[in-house]
Amino acid sequence: MIKSSFSITNASSHLVRLSCALGLVLTASLSPTRADEAPPVPTPPWDPGDELGMANTQGPGTWARCAPYLTAPGAKSYELSHLRSNTMPASPFGAPLKYSFRPTVGLPGTRHAFNGESSTGETGAQGTQMDALGHFAYLDEPWSGTGDFPSQDAKYYGGYTQQDVKPAPDGPLLKLGIDKAPPIITSAVLLDARAILGRGEALTGDAIITAADIESMLAAQGLRRRGLLPGDALFIYTGWEDHWADPDTDKIYYAMGPGLSTDAVKYIQNKAIVLVSLDNPFTDPVKQGQLAGQAEPAEGTPEGLPFINHHQNLTQSGIHQIQNSHLEELAQDKVWLSCVMILPLRIKGASGSPVRPIAIGAPTE
Repeated sequence: MIKSSFSITNASSHLVRLSCALGLVLTASLSPTRADEAPPVPTPPWDPGDELGMANTQGPGTWARCAPYLTAPGAKSYELSHLRSNTMPASPFGAPLKYSFRPTVGLPGTRHAFNGESSTGETGAQGTQMDALGHFAYLDEPWSGTGDFPSQDAKYYGGYTQQDVKPAPDGPLLKLGIDKAPPIITSAVLLDARAILGRGEALTGDAIITAADIESMLAAQGLRRRGLLPGDALFIYTGWEDHWADPDTDKIYYAMGPGLSTDAVKYIQNKAIVLVSLDNPFTDPVKQGQLAGQAEPAEGTPEGLPFINHHQNLTQSGIHQIQNSHLEELAQDKVWLSCVMILPLRIKGASGSPVRPIAIGAPTE
C-alpha cells in the first residue's frame, strides 16, 4: 500500500510538472503583438451594481496577453514605485505620513530579538499609491464654499449615492473601496513623453498631454498598430519625477505637475484600459499657484472640475489611477511593452492604498 501511494504521488508530481512545462511552452508561443491569440478580454458596459469599473477586464485574457513578457529573452523586473520615508515629498491632500521605529526588544525566557515600527497619517494618499473608485465623487452644481459641505448630494461611479457609499462621516466606504479592487495583472504600455514631446527634456509643470499626443507617441514608438487594448495599464513618463527628492528640501514636486487633457482622459476611457499612471503627483495637470487659487486650471478643463482626470477616471470611466510612479529605468531601457503586477492592500473601506507595482519586460536592443 505504501509503495502504491508513493507511485500515485510521483505520478501526480510528474503531471504537475508536465502541465507547468506545457503552460510555459504555450505562454512563450503567444506573441506580444498578437492579441487575437489570447482569450477574449471583457469590455463595457458592465452589469448594474458594478463596483469594479475597468477592473472587470482583468482575468485569463489579460493574464495570457501579459505572460509572454515574463519569458522574453533578457526580461528584467522594474520597480515602479518610490522608496517610502519620512522625508519623501508629501501630498498636501493627505494627512502627513510618519513612520516611528521601535527599539529592538525580546521575549523573556527566549533567545529571540525582534524589531518593529508603526505609522500615523494617510498611508494610502502618500508616496506611490493607488486610488479606489470611491476616492472621488461629484455634485451636480459647484459648492459655494459657505456653510456645511453638502456631502449628502455626492454621486459616485455606477450611480451610487453618498448614502450607498459613505453614510457615516467617520465611517469606511461601504461601496467602491480599495478592498473591491482585484489584483491587476496585465500588459502595460509605457509612453515616453519626455523623449518624444519634450525632445529629451522633462515636461514642464504646466504641460498638457492630449489624445493626439498619445497617438503620436504610440506611432513614434512603433505601437500604432497595436494601440491601447482593453485591460491594458498605461504608464506615461514625463520626467517630472526628476523633482522627486528625498529629503524633499526644494518642495517643487507637489507644487505643480504635467498631466492629461480632458480629451485624453476621454480617449483612454474609450480604449477601456484598466489603469493610468504618470510619474507625477496628480495625474491631472496642475499649474504653479493653482493649488493656492492663484492660477486657473488647464485650458479646456470643464467648469467646476479642476481635477478632471480624477473626476472622469474614478467617477465616470471606472479607471484606476496610481500617483507618483517611478518610470525612469523602464523608459531608459525602452521597455514599451511589459507585464505589470499591481496588488493594492485589502484595506476594508479605504479610499486608496500604497502599492509596489512591478513591471517585467525585455529592454529594447
